[in-house]
Amino acid sequence: MAYQGKFKASNPQKYMGDPTNIIYRSLWEFKLMRHLDAHPQVVGWGSEEVIIPYRSPIDGRKHRYFPDFLIKQINNKGMKESILVEVKPRAQTRPPEKSSKITKRYLNEVKTWGVNQAKWKAAEEFCKDRGWKFMIMTEKELGIK
Repeated sequence: MAYQGKFKASNPQKYMGDPTNIIYRSLWEFKLMRHLDAHPQVVGWGSEEVIIPYRSPIDGRKHRYFPDFLIKQINNKGMKESILVEVKPRAQTRPPEKSSKITKRYLNEVKTWGVNQAKWKAAEEFCKDRGWKFMIMTEKELGIK
C-alpha cells in the first residue's frame, strides 16, 4: 500500500466533496478514512474541505489552513455533532525538547511547532464559533503502535 494515494469510498454519498477525488497523505489518514466511510454513526465526512485563515508567527502573514477532516456524526446521545480533526504524530503535538546545541533540525521543529500552534488556535476559534469540536488525533487515538 502506498503512503499517499486516492481513497475509493464504499459509501460515496457520505463524502462531503468530490467522492472521486479523495486524497490521503499518510497511512494514518487512510486508516481514518476507512473508519469514517464504514461507521454507521458517521453521516458525513470530508477531507481537507474546510479552509481556516490564520496568521503565521514566523512571517506575520495570513495563510490558509486545511484541517485533515470534517466529520458529521450522531453522538451517543443521538445528537448530530461536527468535529474538525487534524491527524498528527504524537511527537508533533508537543513543543520540541530544548537542545544544548541549536541545530537546523531543532530550529525547524520550533518553527513547525509555532505554525501548528497558530493553526490549532485558529481552528479552535473557528469551531467554537460554529458549535463544533476540534481535536488532534495521534497514533494513540488511531490505535497505531
